[in-house]
Amino acid sequence: MTDGPHRLAVIGAGPAGLAASLAAAAHGVRVTLIDSAPAAGGQFYRRPASGLGARRPGALHHRWRTWQRLERELAAHLEAGTVEHLTDHHVWTVERIGTTSGTRPGFTVHALLGPLQERSVAVRADAVLLATGGYEKVLPFPGWTLPGVVTAGGAQAMLKGGLVLPGRRVVVAGSGPLLLPVATGLAAAGAEVAALVESLDPRALLRGAGSFAAQPGKIAEGASYAAGLLRHRIPFVPRHTVVEAHGEARVEAVTVAALAPDGRVRPGTGRRVPCDTLAVGHGMVPHTDLAEALGCRVDDAKVAVDDEQRTDVPGVWAAGETTGIGGAGLALAEGRLAGRSVAARLSGREVDPRGAARAVRVRARGRSFAAALDAVYAPPAHWAEQVTDDTVVCRCEEVTAGRVREAVTGLGAGDVRTVKLLTRAGMGWCQGRMCESAVAGLAGCERTPVRRMLARPVPLGVLAGTGPDDDDRTPGPGEDLTPGTGKDPTPGASNSLAPGTGNDLTPGTSDPGPAPGTDTTA
Repeated sequence: MTDGPHRLAVIGAGPAGLAASLAAAAHGVRVTLIDSAPAAGGQFYRRPASGLGARRPGALHHRWRTWQRLERELAAHLEAGTVEHLTDHHVWTVERIGTTSGTRPGFTVHALLGPLQERSVAVRADAVLLATGGYEKVLPFPGWTLPGVVTAGGAQAMLKGGLVLPGRRVVVAGSGPLLLPVATGLAAAGAEVAALVESLDPRALLRGAGSFAAQPGKIAEGASYAAGLLRHRIPFVPRHTVVEAHGEARVEAVTVAALAPDGRVRPGTGRRVPCDTLAVGHGMVPHTDLAEALGCRVDDAKVAVDDEQRTDVPGVWAAGETTGIGGAGLALAEGRLAGRSVAARLSGREVDPRGAARAVRVRARGRSFAAALDAVYAPPAHWAEQVTDDTVVCRCEEVTAGRVREAVTGLGAGDVRTVKLLTRAGMGWCQGRMCESAVAGLAGCERTPVRRMLARPVPLGVLAGTGPDDDDRTPGPGEDLTPGTGKDPTPGASNSLAPGTGNDLTPGTSDPGPAPGTDTTA
């Protein structure tokens, strides 16, 4: 790497990553935008694949003018050469590199190429911005492994990206604001939504009235979804939860039951709802793998940042859902602030506050709104009581709830790591990303950050060939700088879904690791 213009590697091309890339490039930084998807936009701006030849389904997207502006700005920077966009690049680790003769300290981002992910590239940068998003919190219940049971975000991604319905008669269930756009989107596309089952008592929203009132746009958005429920005659069933899915070859019905004020299921309130699909979700979890591997501080399951979106590791910034789930508007504001900070700090300057006041205000309101939502939306407090001992919890390793409970009560496990060592729960393909919350809930312990050096499965051949890179040039698009592999053009733009387990249709995202494609709108 020479002493030319500073280079920023942005990992994730959703709202936060795009905003950060554009802001940094506009202030003189060369940006490499690295993303696993075939096109920019992340999950919020997910569009049908170009090969489908479809126009944008208006009912599935909003804030589309914002996306069109971002797309135009990105195209202009790509043409000018100030931003380089690497698609189908699946980041598996980021390493810090020290100062050597003629070089600046910085980072090497390692990414697997294309659908097969059998070859790796190394991208050099002076700074890294993590915009790795989040993934859905998945909680088990009897029957959740049946075909036809999908995550709420997975159902939405199928509809937005593939223009396909997960089924004809759908129950949408769980907790969180994502359920509203999922239910109304499926109904608008022609599915019969048999019920929207929400565990929250709507009166709990009054506790956040002050923060909600400061976001009239969000209130209007929620009202539009409520109107959609009425228009499509979707039954809204609050203070209820799904306790079991039934079926042989696939789901045929679900049992829903009322919740008492303490979060326990009320005996004798269960009723059966026929359906061929259950889309279920309980909110989102920030994706922190790369940050933890770099040694960044993680508080309350999200990457800790300062007012400039800097982590406590020099040269590493973070923005968007990885710093806390808050929706696209908050992610855009954080991305803009992070990009401006990177440009200033790499040039040895203080950040100029001029031009950033609006983003600061949007960020403050967005974080307040997100905190208010977090305070009221949560899975039922005693959900684990409904999980039978023979229910599979870790689908990769086929570990049941009974084995997890035995590890705690019979073998003395007191934390998730010990349960993992005793049962193998979390040792499979997803490395616990999908089951960790469930294992912690069943074990009655806190979900603590786990430092994973690899953010996704990596072929052994790639690991055997990686090491200090002898090529000091910053790579161009698709250049394979992994020692021993030579140079390889970037594969075509076809992209596969992140390898899942069982019937959990959670597609991969622009962020590393298995994460469902979701809106996370409030």
